[in-house]
Amino acid sequence: MTFTLAHLSDPHLPMPPARAGELLGKRLTGYVNWWRHRVRLHRPEALAGIVADLEAQQPDHIALTGDLANISLPAEFRRAADWLAALGSPHDVTLVPGNHDVYVATRWPETLGLWGAWLAGDGAPPAASFDVFPTQRRRGPVALVSLSSGVPKPPFFATGTLGEAQIARAERLLAELGREGLCRVVLIHHPPLTTEKRTKRLTDAAAFQAMIRRVGCEIVMHGHNHRSELARIAGPAGPVPVLGVASASAAPDSKYGAARYHLIRISGETGAWRLDVEMRTLRDDCAGCVSDGHLVFLPDRGRPARSFRNQGNDLSGRDARGPHESSARSRP
Repeated sequence: MTFTLAHLSDPHLPMPPARAGELLGKRLTGYVNWWRHRVRLHRPEALAGIVADLEAQQPDHIALTGDLANISLPAEFRRAADWLAALGSPHDVTLVPGNHDVYVATRWPETLGLWGAWLAGDGAPPAASFDVFPTQRRRGPVALVSLSSGVPKPPFFATGTLGEAQIARAERLLAELGREGLCRVVLIHHPPLTTEKRTKRLTDAAAFQAMIRRVGCEIVMHGHNHRSELARIAGPAGPVPVLGVASASAAPDSKYGAARYHLIRISGETGAWRLDVEMRTLRDDCAGCVSDGHLVFLPDRGRPARSFRNQGNDLSGRDARGPHESSARSRP
């Protein structure tokens, strides 16, 4: 049996008009930045092409790792709720929030609460606060473990934080799922690496890595950097791949390269899971995608067998190291 999981991230849906009273503090700088720069990077026709191709591929489930919004305006959450409903039902789509979804502190019922059914774990009511994380969903042989790294931060900072309590709960959950023999997929918005830029990093990445070293998982998937990226964290049964995906709305000529999503085909059995990753990249005319390379993660092999064409999305391998070590780039 093969289970196909689609991974997309950072759609950054178009910015709605804002009233002057809504643009206080950090929102003002983000609003100006959108209209001066980001509006040309994130194009609705690019996202439409990605979604159309995804629908044609008919994956078993969709994982969406955040940043539907831009500056957390109430209207953005309402628009995104409609977009989510069109993408798929809460049963078929798992969502984790990104830093732009938590750009500033907001009232949950009028904002993230509108996405609560997509954020919640199996058998739980729609998420009513960040306290629900980590959540878990089981689909066939796969266990999706969702973490929230989105926390309101000062202007000019796009950092994320998990917190000790969430990391501890995730450790217990991953250990239990590992004993059950499920293929554990961890979803997070920020790359859990200690080498990211100070203004964009996950502040407790070292603690997350230490947790993965103790209990392991089969793959960690993230967004945030708007590039397809590959890294590794040492796990108890071998290196754990950390795979980032490009923005799902990036224009073909954007500085990040064209929009992408990944199809992860999971097969095998307990202790011997095989993950085949197909990268699907937006065509220049935005009319669908082309297959743009593959990664294969095999049991007990730290470095993947792979072939791909780069096209501006960085897939150089990185080994994540300890709290006081740098993560050196290496040839996979």
